Amino acid sequence: MDWRHFLELLHREIASGIVGSSLARLVLAAILGGFIGLERETKHRPAGLRTNMFICIGAALFTELSHSLAAEPSDYTRIAAQIIPGIGFIGAGSILHTRGLTTGLTTAATIFVVASVGMAVGGGLYLTGVFATVMVLLSLFVLGHIEETFNIKLFLQTYEVTGSSVDEISHEVNRILEPKHRLMLNVTSGNTGEHVRLQFDVEGNSGEQKQFLRTLKSSSILKSVASLGQVERE
Repeated sequence: MDWRHFLELLHREIASGIVGSSLARLVLAAILGGFIGLERETKHRPAGLRTNMFICIGAALFTELSHSLAAEPSDYTRIAAQIIPGIGFIGAGSILHTRGLTTGLTTAATIFVVASVGMAVGGGLYLTGVFATVMVLLSLFVLGHIEETFNIKLFLQTYEVTGSSVDEISHEVNRILEPKHRLMLNVTSGNTGEHVRLQFDVEGNSGEQKQFLRTLKSSSILKSVASLGQVERE
């Protein structure tokens, strides 16, 4: 290999200013994708910080390559056009149907938008990419808070209670759920020798879940009550 020829080509590429512009676009794509990924990471979603960063960087790089490697002006969008079906494949993998719920729809949609942010940055539309990122973050934070505050969103909450027997616990929990016409879902139980543990899910909005937890804790039949977290509808 002729290293001098390689170094000369590298120096020529750096001197042209193309490298600096490309690197700046990749860095910005990493930052914007990282912001969105960080929000997903804090909510323990399958596509978190690194995934969203990689998607945004990859989309920006492919868009940049689409322009740089095109033989003719009409070929500029040929590589970039393949990003969309590729991202659709990744998004489909993040959608799961489990425990009676279809989850991951918001994650899949976020991946789709993150790719478009990367494409915008890779195409030199920096302000558009930044604005789109701000809109995504506002939607994830603000709208999620509004849904919870006004009890709009239904989700499954997992609870664990202990008592003397499965029948006694089930009877007491069903008695508490009866006024709201709710049922225990995905029920599992275990016997520790000292008491019986029962885990189950209940569907409801934020207000209903808080009221249900308070009622469970006030029961004289249940020895202990714990809320184990949400299985959200995305």
